[in-house]
Amino acid sequence: MSNDSTQFTRLPETADEREDEGRATREEVLDFWAERFGVPPETFADHTFWERGAGKIWCYRGDPPSPVDVEGLGMAFLRTRQEHWKPTLEAVQRFGEHATKNVILLSEGEATAFAAGHDQELDWEGDWGYLVVTHDLAGRVEPIGVGLYVYGELRSQVPKGRRRDLDDDSNN
Repeated sequence: MSNDSTQFTRLPETADEREDEGRATREEVLDFWAERFGVPPETFADHTFWERGAGKIWCYRGDPPSPVDVEGLGMAFLRTRQEHWKPTLEAVQRFGEHATKNVILLSEGEATAFAAGHDQELDWEGDWGYLVVTHDLAGRVEPIGVGLYVYGELRSQVPKGRRRDLDDDSNN
């Protein structure tokens, strides 16, 4: 089944069930989260994955029939059909607490800069690429977004409309 930008179509379970060679499978999505971030596949046991358009993967807790002709279904989850798959801010904030790999913990000042959309030079001993960015909030480490780490720099991937200047006193 080809990608239709007007409806959601469930991802095939495996490559053997795939009709469109460029399309991600449920198995590949689970493998990506497990290999890149250490999130166990069973974390997504109650969720289905859907594509709308080319490479825009959505996650839904439940099992509606496929295809579904609606404007939104669950949450935007992952961008595929590019060289490096990119998790969305929403996916990291929802499932990032399960990550055990490629997680960077930011100090308060670093987290404030990250939330405002600023790139910053940071030391990181892990893999380059997309990271789950976390911060200690009220004594608990919480995922706050997706960062891209390359060449000694953490690049904020917080979408422009979601950025916040937390240093600005007028926000209080």
